[in-house]
Parts: sequence; structure tokens; C-alpha cells
Amino acid sequence: MVVTIIFFIVIFGLVVISHEFGHFLLAKANGIHVVEFSVGMGPKIFSFQKGDTVYALRLLPIGGACMFEGEDGLDAKEGEGSKGAFPNAPVWGRISTVLAGPLFNFFLGIIIALIMVQFIAITDNRVTEVSEGSPAEAAGLQAGDRILSLDGERTCIGSDITLFTLSTRGGPVEVRYERDGQKYTTTLEPLYNAEEDRYLMGISLGEQAEVKGLGNLKYAWYEMRYFVRATFKSLGMLIGGRVGREDVAGPVGIAVNVVGKTYEETRQYGWFTVLLNMMNITLMLTVNLGILNLLPLPALDGGRLVFLLLEVFRGKPIPPEKEGMVHLAGLVFFLALMVVVFFNDLVNVFG
Repeated sequence: MVVTIIFFIVIFGLVVISHEFGHFLLAKANGIHVVEFSVGMGPKIFSFQKGDTVYALRLLPIGGACMFEGEDGLDAKEGEGSKGAFPNAPVWGRISTVLAGPLFNFFLGIIIALIMVQFIAITDNRVTEVSEGSPAEAAGLQAGDRILSLDGERTCIGSDITLFTLSTRGGPVEVRYERDGQKYTTTLEPLYNAEEDRYLMGISLGEQAEVKGLGNLKYAWYEMRYFVRATFKSLGMLIGGRVGREDVAGPVGIAVNVVGKTYEETRQYGWFTVLLNMMNITLMLTVNLGILNLLPLPALDGGRLVFLLLEVFRGKPIPPEKEGMVHLAGLVFFLALMVVVFFNDLVNVFG
């Protein structure tokens, strides 16, 4: 349990710091005064001040903040006319500052992916076997065919194909594939497999992609793109009611059911394997945080970007008190959601 907690804190800390550092760096570049840069939530357990900024470590390792002068009613250092206040910075400077947090999550993701592809085996999108009597056989697919796209979704690695079968709801699927340098198109209808709880086409994948030279960057991008797609598909399944309560996890659920179980299942293979799997979890979480923060919801970076873009089109800002009330309502909602998710985690872990 101690090792699990340590990994959890390191992973969440790295993801949160990268996000808040993006805000911090662009704020400094745009002359915005950063009042506090904190990692964690709740009471301070350690802090120090350097220049005009307080750097703090807080008790709960589940978030962070980069607080700007004059943001959401935070008192300006020298009054409303303070040059360093967030509302007084040029609008594109504020947009870049808000956008930098999610973008730095993606930067962290591509760095992690670049490291990982040096050591992990990446499954290619080439078919190694076609099951007898399967939809794939009926559609004319053969071993050696390279699957290029499924219903218009480009497939570059085996994980892309697996993700498609996990998220599809059945029905005819248009398959574009390559054989002996020629490209073809066929249609098949996957069959539902109750044991795996997904639709299967009847193909096997297993050939390892050849990763070398500049291919490292290409396959790193493929790995990161996989998690981007997985996040959007998961959101779609959640909105569509295809994700149950037991499939939703907050910090406790991630710590126990993701980090903890991954550690227990991989430690027998050595610390190097454990670290690679922890990096994979970090990649998943940093992509998730980047995308979720870009959603146009109050209190999130995406919600703030909506108001800033409205300012660009209107030629003047939305009244601060009105914007502040919207973000406050969003903050209350997300705090309530955190409580619900926390109790859901307890039920999933200990129920």
C-alpha cells in the first residue's frame, strides 16, 4: 500500500505540476502576476515566497492551482488598475495563459510516449490470423492485410483497432486495408462476444511494429493519439449511458484500482516493467486532464476560454462579476461532483 501511495502521489504530482507550470510560464511571459503556485488541495503543509509569488504544497495530492492577481475577484495587488492583474493583460495573452495548462499536459504526454516507445513492444495494425467462419473471413480479409481504417477512423497501431471494437455498438463496418501494396475496401458486421463484452471481427493482431530512428516520434504520436481517442470515446459512452457507476473512478479509485492493481500485477516482472506501466498510467492521466480541462464548462480552462473568445468577438470583456458568478457556480458543481465520486470510489473499492 505504501508503494501504491508513493506512485500515486508522484504520478498525480507530475501531471498537476505540468499543467499548472504551463499556466505559470505563460503568465510570466505575458506580465501577469502569479499570486500563488500550489500543488495539492486543502491546508498548506509547506510554503515559501520567491519574488511576488507564494509556492505552496497542500495536504491533498489531487489537484493544484496557479492563482493570478485580479482573477475571479482576487484583490489586485495595487488596485483595479494594477498592470500585473489578469484582467488587464492583453486578451490574447490571457488566452495563451489559460490554454497553456492543457497544452503542457499534452507536451508531457508526448515526452512520456517518446520514452516508452524505446522499450515497449507496439503491436502493428497488420492481421496475423483470420478466424474461420468469422465476419473478417466472410469479408475477404487475410493474414498479412494491414488495416488502414475502420468506418473512416484511421488505424495506425493495433491499439486503435482494439479501441474501435471496445467502443462500437455493432452494425456494418467499412474496412479499408492494404494487401501487397494495393488498397481495398470491404464491409463486415462484427459479432457480439458476451465473454469479452464487445463486438469482434474475427482477426488477430500480434506482429510487432518496427520502431527505429525517426519512427520513435511517429509511434510516440500514435500512442498519445490512442489515449486522446480513448478519452473522447469514454466521454461519449458516459454521456450515452454506456458506462456504469463501477466504471467511474476518482483519485481513490485510480490509486487503488489502477495504480495499485497495476503495481501488484507487474512487480513480479521487475521494477523496470513496473515503471513502464506507471508511465503508461501517467500518459493516460495527463491526456485525460488536458482534454477535460478544455471542455467548455464553467470553472474549467475551457469555460474561461469561452469568455475570452467572446471578448475577442465582442471587442469588450464580459462584466467580471457575471463571469465570476458563472465560474463560482461551476466550482460548486465540481466540488459536489468530487464528493459524489469520492463516495463512489469507496463503494467500488470497499463495497
